[in-house]
Amino acid sequence: MKKYAVLFVIALPWLFGLAGCSSAPHYGPAKFEVEGFTAVVVAYAPEMEGILNKIDTDPNASINSTLSIKGVTYRLGRYHDEPILVFATGMSIANASMTMQMALDYFPVKQVVYMGIAGAVNPKWKPGDVIVPARWYYHDESVYTNEAPGKPGEYVLPEYYARFLEEQPERKANDPHYPNYKPFHFIHPDEVLIVKEGLDKPQDTAYFSASTRLLAAAQEAINSMPTQRILNERNALLHVGGNGVTGSVFMDNREYRQWTREVFDAEVTEMESAAIGQVCTVNNVDWVVIRAISDLAGGQEGVNTENLYDKEVSRVGANVLFSVLDELASE
Repeated sequence: MKKYAVLFVIALPWLFGLAGCSSAPHYGPAKFEVEGFTAVVVAYAPEMEGILNKIDTDPNASINSTLSIKGVTYRLGRYHDEPILVFATGMSIANASMTMQMALDYFPVKQVVYMGIAGAVNPKWKPGDVIVPARWYYHDESVYTNEAPGKPGEYVLPEYYARFLEEQPERKANDPHYPNYKPFHFIHPDEVLIVKEGLDKPQDTAYFSASTRLLAAAQEAINSMPTQRILNERNALLHVGGNGVTGSVFMDNREYRQWTREVFDAEVTEMESAAIGQVCTVNNVDWVVIRAISDLAGGQEGVNTENLYDKEVSRVGANVLFSVLDELASE
């Protein structure tokens, strides 16, 4: 009994102190009362170089201050009198999710325009072409299974995944953008479960749709842009619409790339965009992603040479991004 009496006496002052507080502490992100930023976002250094070069040479653009938060550099400035927040997420789903959520928690972001390089899935696209997909899917949210004993080519599926397969015909009938799910050997595609205010439980989500308003701005911007030359060799194709796929892998396998084309009807693949879409969707922030093609994913013979084009295609991607910002500034 002595032990419990001592614990009770020690706990009482803490309880009385809490009860006597005039106000409870605030936890969670800030509530902003100032003008919202357009977040101008890239994945890594070559892409950032293209953005900063455009800002440096544009009299209507400026970077006024820089903040480092948990090692991430956030640049604050203006473009055509509109406040902008410029930062790099870092490569990969995890980095993109973390740095984007940090930006939305620490700054008053009203919309996100993301630009980066990507591998083509559709072989019609060549290095320097720019795609602004309407939807983004995770291609490697999946179930890895064992082959069924004595049944070559068949696999043992978890019960929950078997139920998921049963739901697909109805979902596909109600959604023209629903994937054509099929396995890639032992890999069975699945969907991400999202948690969002207003949902009573986590929800299976096949894809994230870019904001209609920003897609329209991208289309208007591309319609008014001059011809974009690639290394003085060819004119870049610029396109709004279609699907992109995101995964935690550098896709360098042609068979797997062809599978993503068949399942997701994908135009491009990379490692951040669906995560950006998920974070912005959960936070109710408008977003769009611009992707400049660096290579045909896994389409080469020998070593992938996507790095040969990254600066050049980032330049064209940056031109498209700033044309979109011009369009948004005129709204």
